[in-house]
Amino acid sequence: MRIVSASLVFADDNWKADQAILIDGDTIVAVGDAEAIITAHPGVPVEHSADRAIVPGGVNGHGHTFQALLRGFGDDLKFGDWMGGLVHPTAASLDNAALATGAEYDFVEMVRMGITTAVEFFYLHDEGNENSRVILDAAAAVGIRSVLARCMFDANPGPVRYRESLETYERNYRELAAEVAGNPLAEVHPAPHSVLGTSAEMLQLGSSLAHEFDVPLHVHVADSQGEVDVSNERYGLSPVGRLHDVGVLDEHLLAVHTVRVDEADLQLLAAAGSTVVHNPSTNAFLGGGIAPVVRMRELGIPIALGTDAGGANSRQSLFEEMRMAALLAKATARDGSVFTARDALLLGTSAGGKALRMPVGRISAGYKADLVELDLSALSLRPRRTVTQNIIYSMLPEAIARVTIGGRVVVENGVVLTVDAAEIAARVDTLTSTWTPLTGVHPIPVGL
Repeated sequence: MRIVSASLVFADDNWKADQAILIDGDTIVAVGDAEAIITAHPGVPVEHSADRAIVPGGVNGHGHTFQALLRGFGDDLKFGDWMGGLVHPTAASLDNAALATGAEYDFVEMVRMGITTAVEFFYLHDEGNENSRVILDAAAAVGIRSVLARCMFDANPGPVRYRESLETYERNYRELAAEVAGNPLAEVHPAPHSVLGTSAEMLQLGSSLAHEFDVPLHVHVADSQGEVDVSNERYGLSPVGRLHDVGVLDEHLLAVHTVRVDEADLQLLAAAGSTVVHNPSTNAFLGGGIAPVVRMRELGIPIALGTDAGGANSRQSLFEEMRMAALLAKATARDGSVFTARDALLLGTSAGGKALRMPVGRISAGYKADLVELDLSALSLRPRRTVTQNIIYSMLPEAIARVTIGGRVVVENGVVLTVDAAEIAARVDTLTSTWTPLTGVHPIPVGL
């Protein structure tokens, strides 16, 4: 066991002064007054950080690690051109070594930015699990807590590497889930690609697996107007309506993006108890729009946060997403009071843990020891009297002093301790040295 104490801790979702955290292995055993905790556990080593604030590790609800390699290559394009000209062709060409490089690169950036749990929505299957294992191995090497949301896709036409039959998917999912069972740093969840990429039968299989394993069902939902238009043409229903119609809209569903939704969609989500994974930067970057989070909150729809992919969001920082979520909510409501700094911090921490059904995102007894220590002497966190607001609205990466995942320190003063970040960066440069940024139009079938 060991004790970590600091002058300020976001304990049990509230700021408290002079707190100590008792850690046993990978789990928080107790949190409370520093003097009382230390006195009650004589002989237990104490690490005291007098000039630091400790917040829960960030819970990143959505991402695609290989797309970190695409940063800058498809910026400023229309959504269809970006997807058809960059993402799908690149995905078709990546081997295991490239997938490993992209995943390590992306996970290294995440942990440096205070992300301790990351969802990888992965779809390059080649009808097996070898590629998924590459991602899980990369996460293990970096030391990040990972959720491999194993994508389900059976649309034809569609990218060949994504596609699997129902039987193949179920066999592969069960095999991979069995492999990670008992791994404290990895989980596998079912993840239908979207209502356009996944048949009704596959959506229902995903929901059945989610209920059987008691894990979330991750689905891209209404991230573009094109998806909504095709869904209405094909099914006579919006994407949310389609999910409801096939019987998978329930409390297990994580609706990723959920930008192009109307009041009827929101009422369905609220009644079903589904959660939205809000990706504010990517939604803006690709021109998808702004999710109506203020109205979602009014209806009681739970919301978590995601960075999405590096190729669609050039900053893999959940603190940045907290800031963006707050600013966009204020701007759309034309009311600066509708979304607070505390609201934003909760979205990126405890709300994410609750959405994933995992004991992460809170500094509380029984939760995993995933902690981010912030240097209160950093200029971006001054004045001290307004540190809560500054963490969300002004903090720069220089303030992230230490990142602990499962009780293990993985970042110290900006340096990742688990892998050679410079060597990974060199591999990224070599791999992408012949790639050319896109400037033209590369149309694809709408909705894919």
